[in-house]
Amino acid sequence: MKTLTFYLDFISPYAYLAFERLPQALQGLSYQVEYRPVLFAGLLKHHGQLGPAEIAGKREWTYRQVLWLAHAQGVPMQMPAAHPFNPLGLLRLALACGPNRYVCETLFRHVWRGGADAADAARLQALQRQLAPARDPGSDEVKNELKQATQAAIERGLFGVPTLAVDDKLFWGFDALPMLRAYLEGDDWFAANWDRVAQSVDGSSMSSRRKPGTIAG
Repeated sequence: MKTLTFYLDFISPYAYLAFERLPQALQGLSYQVEYRPVLFAGLLKHHGQLGPAEIAGKREWTYRQVLWLAHAQGVPMQMPAAHPFNPLGLLRLALACGPNRYVCETLFRHVWRGGADAADAARLQALQRQLAPARDPGSDEVKNELKQATQAAIERGLFGVPTLAVDDKLFWGFDALPMLRAYLEGDDWFAANWDRVAQSVDGSSMSSRRKPGTIAG
C-alpha cells in the first residue's frame, strides 16, 4: 500500500477540488493519505512568485475556471465573500486538531461552500468549538509546526498546492490526479520518462549559463 502526502492550503480552490475528487480519482486502488497543511504564501515567497489571485486578469480567470471545473465535476462550490484571505487561522486549527480527512473536509467546506467570509472571527470560533482541537491553535507550538511543515515542503521541492507526494515524485495540481493514478497503477511511462525530463532541464540550465553570443555545438 502506497502512502500519499497531500500538501494543501485551504486558500487554494484547486486544493479543494483535488481534495473532493481524490477518492473518486483513485477508486479501486490501495493507498493511504497523510494530509499536510502548509502556507501557500510561504512557498510563493520562497520562489519569488505571486499567487494567481494577486495578478489582475489571472485572478478573474482563475475564479471562473475553478467554478467551471466544480460544475463539470459535480462538486458543490461557491466563492467565499473575500479572496484571497488570511488562511493562518484555518491552517493552525487543522494542525491543532490533527489534519485527518474529516478535519480537512470541514475546513475546506467552510471556505468553499456557502459563500461566507472564510476568515470571519465568529465563524472561526464556531469551527473551533465544533472540531474541539486537542491543542491550542494559537500556541507557539502549533505556529512553529506550521512554519516547519512549510519549510520541509520547500526542501522536498514543492512550489505550489495542491501537491501529492508519493515515493520520490511530486504531482502538482488538480489536473495531475489522472497522472497520479497512472503512476500508482504502475504505468511504464514513468520509468522511461520521469527522469529524462530532469535531464533536459539540467541541459537547458547549462545552456542558459553560456556567455551571450555563444552557440551550443
